[in-house]
Amino acid sequence: MTFFATLRRRIALVAAPALLLLAVLPAQAEVQFQQITSPKGIKAWLVEDYAVPIITIRFAFDGGSTQDQPGKEGTANLITALFDEGAGDLDSDAFQIALDAAGAEMGFTADLDTVYGSMRLLAEQKDEALGLLKLAIEEPRFDQNPIDRMRAQILSGIAADAQNPATAAQKLWNETLYGTHSYARPVDGTPETINTITADDLRAFHKATFARDNLHIAIVGAVDAETAASMIDDLFGALPEHAELTPVADIAPALGKDLAVDYPLPQTSIFMAFPAVRVGDPDYYAATLMNEILGGGSVLSRLNAEVREKRGLSYGVSSGLFNQQHANGLVLNTSTRADRAGETLGVIEDVLAKMAAEGPTDEELASAKKYLIGSAPLRELGSSQAIASTLIGLQLWDLGIDYLPQRADLLNAVTVDDVKAVAAKLLGTKPTVLLLGPKVAQ
Repeated sequence: MTFFATLRRRIALVAAPALLLLAVLPAQAEVQFQQITSPKGIKAWLVEDYAVPIITIRFAFDGGSTQDQPGKEGTANLITALFDEGAGDLDSDAFQIALDAAGAEMGFTADLDTVYGSMRLLAEQKDEALGLLKLAIEEPRFDQNPIDRMRAQILSGIAADAQNPATAAQKLWNETLYGTHSYARPVDGTPETINTITADDLRAFHKATFARDNLHIAIVGAVDAETAASMIDDLFGALPEHAELTPVADIAPALGKDLAVDYPLPQTSIFMAFPAVRVGDPDYYAATLMNEILGGGSVLSRLNAEVREKRGLSYGVSSGLFNQQHANGLVLNTSTRADRAGETLGVIEDVLAKMAAEGPTDEELASAKKYLIGSAPLRELGSSQAIASTLIGLQLWDLGIDYLPQRADLLNAVTVDDVKAVAAKLLGTKPTVLLLGPKVAQ
């Protein structure tokens, strides 16, 4: 769990609903999910929508930065910067020109567990656009000039991050929670490892990771099932049938540790890590509701009420379930005036202890259910990109294509006693605590 990076994504998502309004589906449109299977046996999930003549395709390969070889950390991150830097017979400039001419947007990214790719294209130019995506997937060039250019950009970012005390805090956090596990390694790599990565390393990563048995696909937009099935065969049908992934062990983050990065900042940042449950676990829905009540998306959460509203100790405090394929955690964070960090930590601990001992009230649970169920369509189905991302997420967690219609019932079935039990189990554990800022007076 690279929490500091995840936190930045969570903060960015606060503004996402407003942005989604710029590209929403028709207000009364019913989103119909369908699973399709291509003639070559490749499965994908499809949502047909002809409101605008645009097709969005998103796909994911199991195996992100955990597949970086020792001493080659940063490979997954570097390779995702190079798929639009030349493929097949097209060098970097020619590929970029062709992509612009096709009116398509293409991108790749990687996290700990997954390599993602996507393209958004005009339906009337799908042949030209998908031809370029096919080249990027099957025949990336990895020419030396683009490698050197992207490497330099990454190294520049690493050098800039090194001036930020949060970078040292993240390193300490990851290494404490995960020890020698691959989750402890930096996704971006280090200057030493980045400089060792060669074109052959990138080709080896591509060959091992881009296959059909670890592939998940979502297609949304102006395309019918038959055409979509033909598309996915053309895009992915020539890939190897089986990936060659290095096995990654599950790990329980190390808890009960007290960490500090002393730095002369005007504020002290507080991070706390507790255990959590895996997505799809019978306790997951109770844990989700407990987190929402404790410090989730609402300013009315218990932590915000006690820390921000009653005492003015912080502009905000939040908690979140951070689920990876091989580890799970509930992480809380806030920032406060350095001279009040001890007081803030004490208030937070009191809130946590009360939740662990007493659980929620009936009113709190009803409110959390209403919020999570009511806000889900805007978050997850507000645009073609959001729908495609949601479908990929469901596939990665093996939740089934009929999960979303069932989720409201699963949340509504949770009782106060269920939440109380999961709160006692998760919050009754001594967390790992990290303080970033001036030393806290005891």
